[in-house]
Amino acid sequence: MKNDFEKNIAGLEQNMNMLNNEIAELVGILLGDGCIGVYDCKTGNKIKKQYRVKVTLHSKDDVEYAKHVCKLLEKQFSVKPLIRFRKNENTMDILVFGQNFVKILTEEIGLKMSPKRHIAVIPKTLINSELELDVIRGYFDTDGSVVLTNNNGTLYPRLEMKICPSPMQKQIPEILQRHNFKFGVYDAGNGEVRVQLNGKKELEKWVSNIGFSNPKYQEKLKYFKKSSKTRH
Repeated sequence: MKNDFEKNIAGLEQNMNMLNNEIAELVGILLGDGCIGVYDCKTGNKIKKQYRVKVTLHSKDDVEYAKHVCKLLEKQFSVKPLIRFRKNENTMDILVFGQNFVKILTEEIGLKMSPKRHIAVIPKTLINSELELDVIRGYFDTDGSVVLTNNNGTLYPRLEMKICPSPMQKQIPEILQRHNFKFGVYDAGNGEVRVQLNGKKELEKWVSNIGFSNPKYQEKLKYFKKSSKTRH
């Protein structure tokens, strides 16, 4: 009898229309701070292939968000992620092992194997769909930042996300443009670009259309709203 994971895999293989908001968000998370790889692993005198999916987060700032990521993985793929904290680093890894899981992410959903530099791409099944903003949310929650600058006593919000050299440097601005965001794209060095959205109106539009799943950004939003009310 097939387990829940195998049933989910079979269902997705038969009908990619089963893609949903949470899977799209997971795609964004993996494009941000994720890694999909196959590695040689020595077990006794034998070398075996280890199929691994990893999401790397800050071990202090992202503790609550890590729970959210694990819940998405458990709900959508019926897997039980492992969480490992790196010694002497403020870093934690969410890990899922298994050839079938790697297969569905790469062969069916369309994500690329690591390293992502130059090849990372938002799968075409999600582009120009109602799910593309969920991808952006997942990407921003892992690889973006909310900056609050004090301008003569008034907080000025700015959203930023860096994109490595890859097709995403074109895809992400195109998605934002389709949804009428105002933003700039700037050279960030080493082939990377920084996408930047400035001001209260863009922040409000982001919250209304995309939102944050990462609690640390939700807290910054609360702080900004509270400060704005106090100011006025």
